[in-house]
Amino acid sequence: MTRKVVLASSNKGKLKEFGEILQPMGMEIVAQGTLGVEDADETGLTFVENAILKARNASEHTGFAAISDDSGLEVDYLQGAPGIYSARYAGSGATDATNIEKLLDALQGVPQEKRTARFRCVLVCMRHKLDPTPLICMGTWEGLILDAPRGEHGFGYDPIFWSPEFEKASAELTSTEKRSVSHRGKAVSMLTEQIAGFLR
Repeated sequence: MTRKVVLASSNKGKLKEFGEILQPMGMEIVAQGTLGVEDADETGLTFVENAILKARNASEHTGFAAISDDSGLEVDYLQGAPGIYSARYAGSGATDATNIEKLLDALQGVPQEKRTARFRCVLVCMRHKLDPTPLICMGTWEGLILDAPRGEHGFGYDPIFWSPEFEKASAELTSTEKRSVSHRGKAVSMLTEQIAGFLR
């Protein structure tokens, strides 16, 4: 019997990724938008809080178990900014390009050894809207912020994030390379190891 799980996102890439991973486990992943669910207000102060808000909202409006994802970039020199505001760092309506431009401006003149940063991903799975013990999976990816964008792949801050494992910008990696070291790849791996037992 197939179990329907709602993804608290309308991102087609995430829907495809989670669908491919969870379908062999007997789960059908459905984007919340196709069920008429609007995005939750991200009023939390941490990645965990925002991921829970999104999963709870999706579950409340559909009655299904829900998976959500909250992720972003933390730069040590900027005391963890842009952090939970990564997608809107340059203001509402920000694009990847304007976010990158603002971050590079903030780090202008900062030496390489002080440009340490990490991508962080939190995945949450809730069995129902009142689930008191949601499944929480976290992954991090340590690296450095470059002086200028490089590469054509990925999205977000990938063009300025240096991967020490491959000695390339994240945007220069293939999807397979990126998945093997990335914050989301690590969090998804944890989720797949635990979700079948969690949703039984």
